Amino acid sequence: MENLKTMFSRLFIWMRVPTIHPTDVLEIFIIAFMVYHIIKWIRTTRAWMPVKGLMILLIFWFLASVLHMDVILWIFYSTIGVGITAIIIVFQPEIRRALEQLGQRSIASPLRLFSEGKEKQERFSDRTIDELVRGTFLLARHKTGALIVIEQEVSLSEYEETGIEIDAVISNQLLINIFEHNTPLHDGAVIIRENRITAATCYLPVSKNMRLSKELGTRHRAGVGISEVTDSFTIIVSEQTGKVSIARNGTLISNIDADYLRQKLQEIQKDKVKTSAPKKKVLWKKGGARD
Repeated sequence: MENLKTMFSRLFIWMRVPTIHPTDVLEIFIIAFMVYHIIKWIRTTRAWMPVKGLMILLIFWFLASVLHMDVILWIFYSTIGVGITAIIIVFQPEIRRALEQLGQRSIASPLRLFSEGKEKQERFSDRTIDELVRGTFLLARHKTGALIVIEQEVSLSEYEETGIEIDAVISNQLLINIFEHNTPLHDGAVIIRENRITAATCYLPVSKNMRLSKELGTRHRAGVGISEVTDSFTIIVSEQTGKVSIARNGTLISNIDADYLRQKLQEIQKDKVKTSAPKKKVLWKKGGARD
């Protein structure tokens, strides 16, 4: 009987609600605010993909701890210091940019915490899709080379800084004027965010994959390159053939028509994951190439 009373008394002590002070509430709010903005920042940078890989490593570490796999745990603890240093070195530009953005924020910006976090139903309007499709195939008809990068979750601000700021509403006439031969803005890529062209003549990372077809020029390699390091959607118009290609997730699909391009733009407009699409010639995928 005495043991039963002891057990119940311990249970009640464990279930007792701790005393909460105003400073505890403030501390919880500060931690939640910091975690929210760190996750939000990571999702809009190239660090998001490595972070997902880090999560997988943490799952392996948890399983190794539960199953008492001492060798794996020893390797993990021996390399964690080097790993943290490597992460800081690799993502030094992103960390610096995040600190710069933090310093530029106004005092009232935390008050917009919940309104900023609200997701939009569409990335851009139907009018933007019409203008992109029409402008792309007008450029293709006249064999005018073009490279159009559409931002999605991962920010393209670091690539915007390599070009010239425009900040203009998208129209097919503007796209044609930008990529017209012998104009100051025709060389490089155009970056699109939502319904606006944010910058032109932007430099993009060129894919270094040796399996990429040698027949492709720098424009196509840059389109594949930006799709390897971000989740962007890129439209490429060949100057030699006038054919239109798209690059996404490291995959290049060539010789598409207007209906196919419109369908793909509508997919990313509503952020759809799976949708049926006609089969097209896949020119290159990660790990392989086709001519």
